[in-house]
Amino acid sequence: MTVAEFTARISHPEQDHALPAPLCALLIDARGDWDAAHRIVQSSDSPDSSWVHAYLHRKEGDQGNAAYWYARAEKPVPDLPLESEWKAIAQDLLSALGGW
Repeated sequence: MTVAEFTARISHPEQDHALPAPLCALLIDARGDWDAAHRIVQSSDSPDSSWVHAYLHRKEGDQGNAAYWYARAEKPVPDLPLESEWKAIAQDLLSALGGW
């Protein structure tokens, strides 16, 4: 699946259940439900969930908490616009899943 195909799922929440938690959280956040996205990644200990968790706190403006989660994900704190980071995370996670 490409990032464009993934992004097209923003308008199809009925398909979320088939996605890994970090990808699901990205879509839910893109729909404007930061709290639901945060709950999803907060309940997972995977590095990918930690990465999305970090992004969510960066988006929230909580830079200290974001830095903690970037460290847990073993990712640098990015110097990108949030939209670019969202796409980069989605691309990396989709690639890791073989295009899923």
